[in-house]
Amino acid sequence: MCGIVGQYNISGESVSPAFISAMCDKIYFRGPDDAGVYTNGAIGLGHRRLSILDLSPLGHQPMSSPDKTVWITFNGEIYNFLELRKDLEKRGYFFRSSCDTEVIIALYQEYGFKCLEHLRGMFALGIWDNARQTLFLARDRIGKKPLFYFHNGQTFIFASEIKCLLEYPGIDRQVDFEALYDYFKYMYVPDPKTIYKGIRKLPPGHFLVYSREGTRVEEYWDISFSHKKILDEQQAAEELLALLEQCVRIRQISDVPLGAFLSGGIDSSGVVALMARQQARPVTTCSIGFDEQAFNETAFARVIAEKYQTDHHEFTVRQNAEKILPKLVYHFDEPFADASAVPTYYVSKLARSKVTVALSGDGGDENFAGYEKYHIDDIENRFRNLLPALLRNTLFPPLSRFLYRMHSVQLQKGATLLAALSRSPDYGFYLTNTDFHDDLWKSVINDDTRRAVADYDPFDVTRHYYWKADTDNHLARILYTDLKTYLPGGILVKVDRMSMANSLEVRAPILDHRIVEFAASLPEGFKYRHGEKKYILKQAFKKILPDEIMYRPKMGFSIPLSTWFRGELKTFAHKNLTGEESGLKHFFNQSALLRIWEDHQTGKRDYSNVLWRLLLFELWFQEFLT
Repeated sequence: MCGIVGQYNISGESVSPAFISAMCDKIYFRGPDDAGVYTNGAIGLGHRRLSILDLSPLGHQPMSSPDKTVWITFNGEIYNFLELRKDLEKRGYFFRSSCDTEVIIALYQEYGFKCLEHLRGMFALGIWDNARQTLFLARDRIGKKPLFYFHNGQTFIFASEIKCLLEYPGIDRQVDFEALYDYFKYMYVPDPKTIYKGIRKLPPGHFLVYSREGTRVEEYWDISFSHKKILDEQQAAEELLALLEQCVRIRQISDVPLGAFLSGGIDSSGVVALMARQQARPVTTCSIGFDEQAFNETAFARVIAEKYQTDHHEFTVRQNAEKILPKLVYHFDEPFADASAVPTYYVSKLARSKVTVALSGDGGDENFAGYEKYHIDDIENRFRNLLPALLRNTLFPPLSRFLYRMHSVQLQKGATLLAALSRSPDYGFYLTNTDFHDDLWKSVINDDTRRAVADYDPFDVTRHYYWKADTDNHLARILYTDLKTYLPGGILVKVDRMSMANSLEVRAPILDHRIVEFAASLPEGFKYRHGEKKYILKQAFKKILPDEIMYRPKMGFSIPLSTWFRGELKTFAHKNLTGEESGLKHFFNQSALLRIWEDHQTGKRDYSNVLWRLLLFELWFQEFLT
């Protein structure tokens, strides 16, 4: 795994090697094994390398074609590069190294932009085509690897992380208020926006071409739910297991030590079981636990570790969160409030002390309807179809607002249910995915923020993807929406930043695009059936996982936020949320925030998720805007 940067001055001004080096230095942790800079007039590329394949100097980047006309800086792994290489050798290409980067260069020379259709893996890349005077950027189909860019008509700059782009003095760190609103609703900033007005994310499954003719962004891959396979359950389970076995096997290609994250859930347990069946030596597994048993899954992880005799390692999170939060904020670059980033950081740190590459179980929930919210959404739709529209549309909204004001967690959940039932299914799912209530938002923002977001609705993000899906099935639509928003914007950002902060490469077999396509081709009843989530995945794993893992309640990779804000985080959070120099005052009414704080401390309301968003935003503001 690596970090990439680059600059193309359309004005013709020469790129400074020192600037490219400075950008590379900002992401040293993404590639501590090697660094490289290439500049030639108006173009400059940079690279930080974490050596995984071909540890020799032949894998050094930026790398060029033999005739020096094509240069690449590449971050990721291409799992089918050996078969691609064999085909290219038959076509007359010669290779010096044994790494996948050199194969991508030849593939680009042979197929141009369509080279992306041949790649199977995770990646972000920048290719300079000297003959065409064109900069070509691309990101993998699912969005495992990040890519950010900035351009102003004179220069175009790209990088694996925003902090690299901020090295350019011409970038104004002005906050995008729509992105701000999105963050407080979704806990992350959905692509293509970032928290900064002038910086954008390249969306997953897209490429970008920059030349004197301008900038073109194009989608090269999408998920289709319209092509259903005609399979019975047994055939589907057998085909899925065979595909999973293949995806796990090809992700074990490595010239450095390799292991796995093991939470004790179905997905990571299945991956570890498949690894153990394919390896002669014990699989190195790593788990994170908490002192509070309600959040501790290590006992379940041990079940799999013992069954498959893994080389198992555990770490219990006991440190004060305040010591680690500023570091996490630095690595995310923009506000990010998924609290499971804390255990993800620690499990990555633990894994890196044992291995350089770790396999994870990410993707099982989004592909096979594993989240509890899908069950909640199903219940809501059943009620929505049973109750008269007039009742739902007239009575439920005021009743919802009344219940929301009550000092009861259960009544507040009822308020959310009634609000969802009063709206369309797509809006109902939006409410399920967001928990910063509209009334609360309106009561805490200041006048400047209110004016700035007056014409914007964060629901637009959910609505866009819900209706973009090529299906009329509601479950398929919301799975598509999560695969396009929550997965790349939340889950994969968390895993990439926290693993790269520890110079660890993480591979996700269940997010192989062939599994994503296969899952989309199955009937929705194979994924969620009569309240049972991940139905077909359980059928595929039933011979390799015990029932106590398959059918236990899902816990999620979370932390005890509510008690943290009343305990170990109390002093730290209060100081940052209400201090004289708080950055929050630029966007929020301080007295309203103090009221939220007091209500949480007295137990009137559980505002832990809201306070977490506010705290992480404040820490980000301190790190990057002061």
